Amino acid sequence: MPQGGRLPVVWFQAAGCTGCSMSLMNAQYPHLTHLLLDEVVPGKPIALAFHATLMGPTGEPALRVVNRLGQANQPYVLVVEGAIPTASGGSFGVMADHTLAERTEALAGSAFAVLAVGTCAAYGGIPSGSPNPTGARGVGSVLREGGVSAPVVNVPGCPPHPRWFVETLAFVLTRGLPTAEDLDSAGRLKGVFRGLIHENCPRRADFEAGRFARNFGEEGCLYELGCKGPYAEAPCPWHRWNGGVNWCIQANHPCLACCEPDFPDRVSPIFQKIEAERAKDTLRSELCARSS
Repeated sequence: MPQGGRLPVVWFQAAGCTGCSMSLMNAQYPHLTHLLLDEVVPGKPIALAFHATLMGPTGEPALRVVNRLGQANQPYVLVVEGAIPTASGGSFGVMADHTLAERTEALAGSAFAVLAVGTCAAYGGIPSGSPNPTGARGVGSVLREGGVSAPVVNVPGCPPHPRWFVETLAFVLTRGLPTAEDLDSAGRLKGVFRGLIHENCPRRADFEAGRFARNFGEEGCLYELGCKGPYAEAPCPWHRWNGGVNWCIQANHPCLACCEPDFPDRVSPIFQKIEAERAKDTLRSELCARSS
């Protein structure tokens, strides 16, 4: 872990909707201003050096900030939001005189760590949905193919809860780069993305009793209406959104499994239940028995 002073953070936006940045701006603890101006953890302040949406400079002055960081031989954390277009030589996404893929590889090559924030950056997400004409892909996939060995930690979600980003950043600041044992098979921190939605769902008792909602607005488990909770790992039931006010299932909407690598294609159609063989192995027999 780099020692001394503020650790620069470069927030690079690629093919996405800026929703992950909007989610970060809704952070309540710590508030965005405290996150950027104070110490995230004691003795570990950060400095947001580049964020196209939040920073004042635009155009050439903004690009100079990025170029200086890449040449200064100073460690920084690279945060990537949005998928990376790779089709047609990457021409579907360009920043000044370089494609987004080229910029990502160059910035990652000088980074202490790379945080792929949002499902688009982590796995390709909605931009990579079939037929994927732009060849959108996740950051880790692009870097591996480009021979860039920078460590990548995925913080998926569409969008991710701001707390997931803060907790992941705090891990990097306090403990350094995560090891393979710290990450799950999808490249997420186990300490942040832990447990199936199904296991912690407030409607789990309905599932156990075989009470399934057949229409929206009805009481009961939402599995028959397309809930992907048995397939999705995320701490949504604990954290919730908008200051802990609500989340998908509490709002009577099925979980979309938006934190999973195969979102959106393999978990679609949204309002159709997922086949039992694609659910987690630990729940396969239970799902077959209770949802038939």
